Amino acid sequence: MRYAVLGTGEVGRTLGGKLVDLGHEVTLGSRSKDNPAALEWARDAGAGARSGTFEEAASSAEVVFVAVGGRVALSALEAAGAANLDGKVVIDVSNPLAFEDGQLRLDPVESDSVGEQIQRAFPHARVVKSLNTVNCKVMVEPTLVPGEHQIFVCGEDAAAKEQVTALLGEFGWPPHRVLDLGGIRSARAVEMALPLWVDLFRHFGHGEFNMEIRSAR
Repeated sequence: MRYAVLGTGEVGRTLGGKLVDLGHEVTLGSRSKDNPAALEWARDAGAGARSGTFEEAASSAEVVFVAVGGRVALSALEAAGAANLDGKVVIDVSNPLAFEDGQLRLDPVESDSVGEQIQRAFPHARVVKSLNTVNCKVMVEPTLVPGEHQIFVCGEDAAAKEQVTALLGEFGWPPHRVLDLGGIRSARAVEMALPLWVDLFRHFGHGEFNMEIRSAR
C-alpha cells in the first residue's frame, strides 16, 4: 500500500517509520521539497521511504495521514491538492491545540472539530478521525500500555472506517479494541479529550498510557 504522511514532526516520522517497517511505501510530506527532517527520515527509514512536498506525497498515495498540527491541517491539505484527495481515505490524527499565555487552548472546540472541517473542505475525501487520543509511540505500539485499552474511529464512510480498522490491526490494535463512535461529528469529543490527556501526562510524567473503556453489556 502507498501512504502519504503529511507532517515531519515526531508523530509523522513515527507513523511513517512504522508503515515502512510493515512493508508499505511511504512518502513523508512537507511544505518544501528540501525539508531537512523529511530528507533525514527518508534516508534513515529504509526501503520504501521517500520525502516530498505535500502535493507530491498525496498524489502518489492511496491513503493520506494528516499528522500536522490541527490548526494548520486545512492549509496542509490545500497544499496537497483536492484532486489528490478525492476518493481516498484521509486519516486525521491531528489535535487543534496551542499553548497561549501558558494555557492549553483548543480551536475549534465543542461546536466544531478539525475532522469535520477537513470533511467539509474536501467532500470527496473519505475522512476518518483516529489515533489522536494517544501519543505517537502508543499509536504504533499499543503493547507499551498493558491491558485492554481502546482506540477510536469516527467518520461518515463505513468502508473507510473498516479499512482504517484493518490498518490499526497492523499496528497492533485488535478489532475488539477499536471503538467506532459513528459519524465525523464525534471528532469533537475525541479532540476535546486532549486537555484530559495533558493533565494525565503531567500526572504520570510520560505519555505511555491510555484509557480502558468497560461496558456492562
